[in-house]
Amino acid sequence: MRILSDLSDITATDRGAAAAIGNFDGVHLGHRAVIDLARGEADRLGAPLGVMTFEPHPREYFAPDAPPFRLMNRAARAHRLAKIGVERLFELPFDAALAALSPEAFARDVIAQGLGLRHVVIGADFRFGKGRAGDAAMLEELGRAHGFGVTASPLIALDAGEVSSTAIRHALSEGRPRDAAAMLGHWHRLEGEVIHGEKRGRELGYPTANIGVAGLHMPRFGVYAVKVDVLEGPHAGTYDGAASIGVRPMFGENQPNCETFLFDFKGDLYGAEISVALVEYLRGEEKFDGLDALIAQMDADCARAREVLAHA
Repeated sequence: MRILSDLSDITATDRGAAAAIGNFDGVHLGHRAVIDLARGEADRLGAPLGVMTFEPHPREYFAPDAPPFRLMNRAARAHRLAKIGVERLFELPFDAALAALSPEAFARDVIAQGLGLRHVVIGADFRFGKGRAGDAAMLEELGRAHGFGVTASPLIALDAGEVSSTAIRHALSEGRPRDAAAMLGHWHRLEGEVIHGEKRGRELGYPTANIGVAGLHMPRFGVYAVKVDVLEGPHAGTYDGAASIGVRPMFGENQPNCETFLFDFKGDLYGAEISVALVEYLRGEEKFDGLDALIAQMDADCARAREVLAHA
């Protein structure tokens, strides 16, 4: 997959794509429906399958001090889109100039002339242009004027309700990763580079791979049964494990992170990219009376996680 982060990066081979447009935070089932419609158009036209999105997320741009809300970081979104067959990721910088474009200027200067898209697919609730003035019907009209086709995808609903990033955030906040996965179409994942921590886990007999979670919506703090993909290096592969997400009250920390113990693993993962899939919430964060009580609970957590993952 080619990732293009500026209109000046677009080459002749990138033009003419059929692309889904949106933020695609989480790449959930609703997003997949939009992308699958774009895939159908790409096949019909003999064109590359593209996704057009924005970085930072427009919500981050307009409310930079709001609490973190993203389900996945930029790299995780790219990994997921590549996995489902997207060939061109048009990751446009969302800045003052883009935010100020009228709906017509956006359609003409970005979609038609800048990217040279032949067909675009949007969600039925898609809004665009300054002040969110444009909607699906307007984009269809502008597409006819500027030479690209437009398809609006209906919203996706499950028995439990409409699939949305908001509903997925609620499920994660309540410690319901399986419900989140039902809407995502995949396990919710935290991805990042393994960083050095305080190495307390190693001293307790549970060495962990630590990744930062800054800028992301936080799942309910606590311990999870997880599947871990090591994405690169000599230890690349998939492992079962248990992860603690939170602020480590036992040690007086206050910066959230994700610490993962990989079962039956020996090796050094520092600097490697890993992806931690949340399978089941096991318990909340606790502060123990001493290290012996903490280790006993970690033993129990890992035993429970192994049991869960054997049937996941």
